[in-house]
Amino acid sequence: MTTATHLPHRTAATPRPPAPAILELAGLHVSYGAIGALRGIDMVVREGEVVALLGANGAGKTTTLRTISGLHVPTSGEVRFCGERVDGVPSHTVVGLGIGHSPEGRRVFADMTVLENLHMGAYRFKRLRQEDLDRVFALFPRLAERRTQQAGTLSGGEQQMLAMGRALMGRPELLLLDEPSMGLAPLIVAQIFEIIKEINAQGTTVLLVEQNAAQALKIADRGYVLETGRITLHAPAHELLDDPRIRAAYLGEATG
Repeated sequence: MTTATHLPHRTAATPRPPAPAILELAGLHVSYGAIGALRGIDMVVREGEVVALLGANGAGKTTTLRTISGLHVPTSGEVRFCGERVDGVPSHTVVGLGIGHSPEGRRVFADMTVLENLHMGAYRFKRLRQEDLDRVFALFPRLAERRTQQAGTLSGGEQQMLAMGRALMGRPELLLLDEPSMGLAPLIVAQIFEIIKEINAQGTTVLLVEQNAAQALKIADRGYVLETGRITLHAPAHELLDDPRIRAAYLGEATG
């Protein structure tokens, strides 16, 4: 007679283990001359998440993204991507590892067509892959309509779509988005955030820098608050959205 083996099983109340970290910042310091822009920040982004990085102008948000993508070299600390150190690695190598960056201000190549801009985003593969182009055009149908138009003649919203599409052409595992809603009309902002949700649903992890804290926290899993180069708050997005300090500082609500 054999004895039944009772294997442990997961119940609805059993918490799932956290996903592996795709990005880790540890004790990160970045300086511009004698000015400290980042002062020992620690951050973790896990596979499949949308993580929002909030803060006022000058807090160090853009510096954080530029350091992750290899455009700044930290004075100390570490940046790890999929467990490997990438701090100080050239930006073109970082792109090749699987980090895409849609920068603040969009920075499209104004004299190139939409299609030529997308080709630039695919340079890590030496050639444009039709399936990548099809994906971008499915996410941004307006770009398909404007494919032969010079990027400099596009509207602000269309240029933002192009900047994001260009970053996606490199098939990033991690997408860095710097102020994607800046200067856009509310209707376009809503569209951009829906597209970010879809990009994430398709399997791309997103680190989002955004002044529109309400919109960012609505689509994020977790959030960090950066103040004068230091992380001062870190919590699940819904908790930050309900935090009176966040509501007063970033949502324009009085703390009664």
